[in-house]
Amino acid sequence: MRLPEWIKVKGFNGIHDTKRILRHHKVTTVCEEARCPNIGKCYAKPTATFMILGSKCTRNCGFCSVASSMPEPPDPEEPVRVAQAAKEMGLRYVVITSVTRDDLPDGGAGHFASTVHAIRNKLPDVKIEVLTPDFRGNIGALMVVLSSRPDILGHNVETVPRLYPTVRSQADYTRSLHMLQSVKEIVPDMHIKSGLMLGLGETFDEVIAVLKDLCSSGCDSVTIGQYLRPSKKNLPVVEYISPDIFERLRNRALDMGFMHVASSPLVRSSLDAEEMYNEDEQ
Repeated sequence: MRLPEWIKVKGFNGIHDTKRILRHHKVTTVCEEARCPNIGKCYAKPTATFMILGSKCTRNCGFCSVASSMPEPPDPEEPVRVAQAAKEMGLRYVVITSVTRDDLPDGGAGHFASTVHAIRNKLPDVKIEVLTPDFRGNIGALMVVLSSRPDILGHNVETVPRLYPTVRSQADYTRSLHMLQSVKEIVPDMHIKSGLMLGLGETFDEVIAVLKDLCSSGCDSVTIGQYLRPSKKNLPVVEYISPDIFERLRNRALDMGFMHVASSPLVRSSLDAEEMYNEDEQ
């Protein structure tokens, strides 16, 4: 299908300076690995979502372009390199995500915590958002991440339960909800965030049901965006959802009690994350 007008992204200046810093410190971003359509906008600010624990994932989700294979062991120097890159970019708000590391006993939770500590050491006043995998439901691993005291913890459910066998075959919808609920139980004042993408064949009512589940699980913020096929190896787009539908979902989610809802075709879980956080804090 041809891209509708509301999906097309304009070019931005200044992205090469950001790429230079990232290459110099040998850090990976999900912006590049997942072929995000907003990379020009974010790199021009500059900002980026750092992807730790390597560039190879132990899972093979149908929507994701990140390479799937047995990863290398975690690099103990990576947390410091990420912190140095964040400092050189002049970031006030840092987002950290990762590939899924089912090969590690803690799923990489300790590496997340080390990265948070390294960034705080370089940038004491920075706000930090972590976007984690599900750690296969290991609440002990989740507690390790929470003990590093990020400002926001995010975990995306991505799609509706019916589509998990094709979209996220190695994940579990109920497990993800339980993880989000556990965050609120362990650290009641932690800001929790989740996200989902549309256009994979879900119905409007199914999306509403997911939003209700997220709200009941303690989520404070939610992002809703259009799925865009990153490569021919990934699942095809079933439908391009109109901006009007995104706006209807935004209003319904706000009525449910979410503090913040970002809902439009080009929204991604970490797009304008600093602005979302600042708005929620006002």
